[in-house]
Amino acid sequence: MNSFVIISDSSCDIPCQLRDKYNIYIVPYYVSLDHENYFKEIDELSVEDLTSSLVNDHIYPKTSFPPISDYIDKFKPHLEAGHDILCFTLTEKFSGSYQSAVNAASLMLEEYPKQKIMVINSTLATGSQGLLVLQGAYMRNAGLTIDETAKKIEQLKETGRVYFTIDSLDYLQKGGRIGKASAFAGQILNIKPIIALKNGELVPQSKVRGNKKAIKEIIDFVLADCNGNPQDYDFCFVTSNRFREVESMHHSLMDDYSLNIPFVTIIGATIGAHVGPTVLGICLVKKYNKL
Repeated sequence: MNSFVIISDSSCDIPCQLRDKYNIYIVPYYVSLDHENYFKEIDELSVEDLTSSLVNDHIYPKTSFPPISDYIDKFKPHLEAGHDILCFTLTEKFSGSYQSAVNAASLMLEEYPKQKIMVINSTLATGSQGLLVLQGAYMRNAGLTIDETAKKIEQLKETGRVYFTIDSLDYLQKGGRIGKASAFAGQILNIKPIIALKNGELVPQSKVRGNKKAIKEIIDFVLADCNGNPQDYDFCFVTSNRFREVESMHHSLMDDYSLNIPFVTIIGATIGAHVGPTVLGICLVKKYNKL
């Protein structure tokens, strides 16, 4: 039985310590800060530098998904070493990354017909995609085969969610998701939208006034999704630079629900380019052994 490696596009936003710990390989997206010159996310433009540009320079970056050649370059060394590949991508509804990976896999399997390359359309993004990728790593480390892992991943991705709010509506307005009047009214009235990523799409959930109510609303949505069994799920926080509020949410969840969320994901370019640097939210995915 061949061992298998796990690869994801960079939209998973997994912290580097966890990528290294679980041997997760990344195919970067491309990011342009000036709409002309593109740099590979992580490899050539760090998440920290991107966040700094969003906050301090008020830029509106563009992103481009990895081309087929980048996936081939990442796949080939592992195939030559005799490993199968389980590859995760950003939700197909946001990007062409999935199709790029599928096309690369098809080309590589002609050259390495004895190997397996299984490409997963995560239907998720940022921290929820990252949690799904980590579930794949946990299953691999527990001795499951690539086929067994992929089958469970297809079930698990249906449980993935992100609930978040944003402090500024500027990026949504710039991207055409809301009008100028709505953005202006939101600022004046201190309206905070609660947005969910589910079934591969960003979906408005509610609107509240003020950050405290927004945080409570996010926690309520997350707990409702757990159906009274939060111990059956893995979680992470997602933000760009709102770390004090993350700490406040963490204390609230520990004190009121004994719910520990172990790490914070810094949102990357694929979602950050559309919602801006003021994201604050929680991601969740069910644990593979709780299906």
